[in-house]
Amino acid sequence: MGRWPEFVQIKEVGPRDGLQNEKQRISTADKVHWINTLSESGVKEIEYSSFVHPKWVPALSDAHEVGRRIRRNPDVRYSALIPNMKGLELALEAGIDGASVFMSASETHNRKNINKTINETYPVLQEVIQEAKNAGKHVTGYVSTVFDCPYEGKITPEQVTRVCERLAEFGVDDISLGDTIGTAVPSQVDQLLDEVLEQFPHEKVIMHFHDTRGMAIANIMRSMEYGITRFDSSIGGLGGCPYAPGAAGNVATNDVLYLLNGLGIDTGMDEKKLQEAALFIQSKLGKTLPSKSLAYAASQS
Repeated sequence: MGRWPEFVQIKEVGPRDGLQNEKQRISTADKVHWINTLSESGVKEIEYSSFVHPKWVPALSDAHEVGRRIRRNPDVRYSALIPNMKGLELALEAGIDGASVFMSASETHNRKNINKTINETYPVLQEVIQEAKNAGKHVTGYVSTVFDCPYEGKITPEQVTRVCERLAEFGVDDISLGDTIGTAVPSQVDQLLDEVLEQFPHEKVIMHFHDTRGMAIANIMRSMEYGITRFDSSIGGLGGCPYAPGAAGNVATNDVLYLLNGLGIDTGMDEKKLQEAALFIQSKLGKTLPSKSLAYAASQS
């Protein structure tokens, strides 16, 4: 196959991870229009919202209504972030195809994000995973702060694999490893994947990079050298974690697609349709999104 994979799958997390930290509220109608546009871009999965309590993430308080109103493309998996059984119940009513459960490799970040210790989190997620699987849904296990924690500093690969192994025991279909504060460099990717890929096949591993230090594209390239072919990204570079001070947005879907196209890697995605979706949400937020390729394309139009 050579140095690079022939095909890479991008999961669009902008409607969830992108909007959760935005102060500017986006109307339900605009979210639905935006997700419908993304659904036509060739992306295979859209994480469209989060079913956490509206008190914690008010920007996504309309998750149920959005899920009921979006126009479903049969080629797209529509997933959402699920914190507990109440969230799963609402998400199933809204018609999710996939459930994303989440916890941290860092004890302190887990407490800040979920208000539980790591050990207290396991039984909650085990029940959600099993019930989601019983309902026939695909389940992804997100592990946050897999490189660095804003409170504890460096996280060891052993801390990460310990959490991944428990989630795998509970029955998740795949694991998404999150550089939540966007500080990793390729040597850290080496160290983590050397450990994780001893336990898990590369096709079950998703990488989730934020771009706080501008290293996300370099980290994606290093991940592909390990055979990783699945990445989370956010249209325009939207995003940031409310419980990770200083974290910038996710790596921009537009920039990842530019990279992959340049390397001759197939994604099945339409660059123009993605640009349309990015410009739409940029106009609604009233601010310039950080994606470099989006800015260049806009300057040429």
